[in-house]
Amino acid sequence: MKQIIYKNTKIAFTDSGKGTAIVFLHGFLENSKMWNYFIPELSKKYRTISIDLLGHGNTEPMGYIHSMEDNADVVHAVLSELKIRKAVFVGHSMGGYVALAFAELYADNVKGMVLLNSTSRADSDERKINRHRAIKVVKQNYTNFVRLSIANLFSENNRERLESEIENVKSEALKTPLQGIVASLEGMKIRKDREVILHFAPYPMLLVLGKNDPVLNYEESIEQIENTDVKLLTFPDGHMSHIENREELIKNLLVFLKNL
Repeated sequence: MKQIIYKNTKIAFTDSGKGTAIVFLHGFLENSKMWNYFIPELSKKYRTISIDLLGHGNTEPMGYIHSMEDNADVVHAVLSELKIRKAVFVGHSMGGYVALAFAELYADNVKGMVLLNSTSRADSDERKINRHRAIKVVKQNYTNFVRLSIANLFSENNRERLESEIENVKSEALKTPLQGIVASLEGMKIRKDREVILHFAPYPMLLVLGKNDPVLNYEESIEQIENTDVKLLTFPDGHMSHIENREELIKNLLVFLKNL
């Protein structure tokens, strides 16, 4: 992995391949390793950059709240270092929130966007309460919180079939420092609603959803792209399409990228 120092904080990222830049942004409790299956395939045709967001992977935490805007600034700092002016963003869950914050702050740097098991909407009041509870729980029992959080991201009928993959995701998640977890929960709790981007973005967008996502309600999720040009890709499974629907997802990503 490569690194830059941004605001006295070590930011880690990978950079491989040549061509149109694709920036991969992982979700909460994940890190850039989640893209290990996708990058070798995509870097044959594209320049692929995966970034460890604040307090995740090999990137250090930065303060008590990691807002989506803070993370977007980190992404911008990496792209500036690499002299990349325009990129396609692929963001999973929290990574999608960061991609949308980036699109709001640095609209001219976006060539296309894939929101993978993510939403443009802000947290509901109920969700904010749940995040507040999660902060309390993780401070009391870090390991239990992390292990349960990961298991609950997969659709029930995949939990047995993907047992070894789920264990692998858990072991990566357990490398996330407590400060990184709490600061990200605080940041997601206060994030803005950015549904307007889905309606007015001048670049192609793809929304990837799981019909049985335990985190995002499918019906509510498709409401946000009514009367927009955003393309929809639906899988029958949960919140982890990059694992639950790996082969299909990579095929569809290649089609989306080819048509940019």
